[in-house]
Amino acid sequence: MDIESRQGPKVDTMAAASEVSVDWRGRPCSPHKHGGMKAAVFVLGIQAFEMMAIAAVGNNLITYVFNEMHFPLSKSANIVTNFIGTVFLLSLLGGFLSDSYLGSFWTMLIFGFVELSGFILLAVQAHLPQLRPPACEMMAAAGGCEEAGGVKAGIFFAALYLVALGSGCLKPNIIAHGADQFRRGGGGDGGGGKQLSSYFNAAYFSFCVGELVALTVLVWVQTRSGMDVGFGVSAAAMAVGLVCLVAGVFFYRNKPPQGSIFTPIAKVFVAAVTKRKQVCPSSSSSSSSSTAASLAVTPAGINKFRFLDKACVKAQDGRGGGGEGGKESAWRLCTPAEVEQVKVLLCVVPIFACTIVFNTILAQLQTFSVQQGSAMDTRLGAGAAFSSHVPPASLQAIPYLVLIALVPAYEAAFVPAMRRATGVDTGITPLQRIGVGLFAATFSMVAAALVEAHRRRAALDEGRLLSIFWVAPQFLVFGISEMFTAVGLIEFFYKQSLAGMQAFLTSMTYCSYSFGFYLSSVLVSLVNKVTSGNNGGGGGGWLSDNDLNKDRLDLFYWLLAALSLLNFFNYLFWSRWYSKGVETVQVAGVGGGGGGGGEQEEKGVSEINTGH
Repeated sequence: MDIESRQGPKVDTMAAASEVSVDWRGRPCSPHKHGGMKAAVFVLGIQAFEMMAIAAVGNNLITYVFNEMHFPLSKSANIVTNFIGTVFLLSLLGGFLSDSYLGSFWTMLIFGFVELSGFILLAVQAHLPQLRPPACEMMAAAGGCEEAGGVKAGIFFAALYLVALGSGCLKPNIIAHGADQFRRGGGGDGGGGKQLSSYFNAAYFSFCVGELVALTVLVWVQTRSGMDVGFGVSAAAMAVGLVCLVAGVFFYRNKPPQGSIFTPIAKVFVAAVTKRKQVCPSSSSSSSSSTAASLAVTPAGINKFRFLDKACVKAQDGRGGGGEGGKESAWRLCTPAEVEQVKVLLCVVPIFACTIVFNTILAQLQTFSVQQGSAMDTRLGAGAAFSSHVPPASLQAIPYLVLIALVPAYEAAFVPAMRRATGVDTGITPLQRIGVGLFAATFSMVAAALVEAHRRRAALDEGRLLSIFWVAPQFLVFGISEMFTAVGLIEFFYKQSLAGMQAFLTSMTYCSYSFGFYLSSVLVSLVNKVTSGNNGGGGGGWLSDNDLNKDRLDLFYWLLAALSLLNFFNYLFWSRWYSKGVETVQVAGVGGGGGGGGEQEEKGVSEINTGH
């Protein structure tokens, strides 16, 4: 959705700029030589290899932090969630630098090398014993193992956060740069809402391939050959991804940076506050001949935050704010498109907030669920003849095995079938897709709680270990829910952006991951504090011990299931609020030709809320 100022044939400069694109030399692009899927393929390449590299580190990081750096289990979980949260929080920086100063290609190239340097430093530390604490078995050591500190901890965190900085600034630009290869609007090569939606599905498929390789091949390498070799392989995968990025330079459509993206936003708030006492017309249609003398055309698309409309009202006292001939400055009189964009940013915040709990659940699958698998029978078979074991981190590969088949089926079968039923180009709208995923995520935690309770009873009462494959359902259900939520959220945010803000709006998707992982750390600490002394035998809280048989991870999972269900109903409220407050008006073309996008979005949200 792009917001249109309804001023007849006049096109706002910000909207017009959205279609400005140049090749690698800064010359205007040719529709036959640049952009389209042939250019997006190279972006999908770096998407897969970067995901391969970061997933192999992030998904098995708790094992390295706990077993090699000797941090306690709850602290190890928080280190991992804080690291992943920082990756996604830094996506805001990457989106800002791209849209404002560097452009998406140069942002990806620069921070891709920053991420590569972090992988190399991690591999060096994992290889050199003098950079790690003395070897010690955390589960067996009665007096505890020496925890990493000083220079050793400093090198570890420096390497970890170089990876976070590089990956965080890279992620939103991968999505935005790939989507920029498809011209906005209904016509022309590589354009239209259908192909853009197909690209987002292809990007998620690329993500799944990267995750699958990381969680099988790379985690297996880490388990068999050591974390130093595993980190080295991640560095090699990142290097291949950078080669893919550079290889497509002759085919890319590049959006030039537009200057600070925050300046237009600040102008709207300054102008609205300055003119807070001005009278704002109830509708733009009621001011035909008097408009030129008293006001600029007011925004007509969003009926929320109406106080911002005053930023478009011309000064009624005749003072122009410093301009000649009564002309007001840009800090006192804004265009309708600028006001609409600020309204959109404010309106999407509740949708963004509703996905935080979803990503808190994801944090558990990358931390406690991995440790849950470590406390189970990891053998591939029941007989003693089987010597092969499943690395616990590889459990996360289960949903991606299924999703590699489901994502193409979703695009080839589900979307056309739903398109015929709903009349929506993308089958179901992004808001519907998010809602389905948020509802399904609850059942992931329900499955996790039931399995953990069963595992704990078997270990304590019967002295036996359950097979590690008992935890497969929680990963599988969450993987399916992520296919709906993650892709829907990326598509939703990208389609809200006006010129020069595509990467920044996309980065808000990743910021949701960040807040989710930070919330996980807060919940772990809070639950331990509140439940201290109520863990069956007194002492610490539900998650305070290094032994899951003494902890109550099952109760923590039930808590998350309840929070997830409440969050889903909260989302239904805000999606209805959004659909009633935002009239989707297509301009400068996002999401297909014509003006039907708004009706489809409205229809889609209504269907979520009514259950039809």
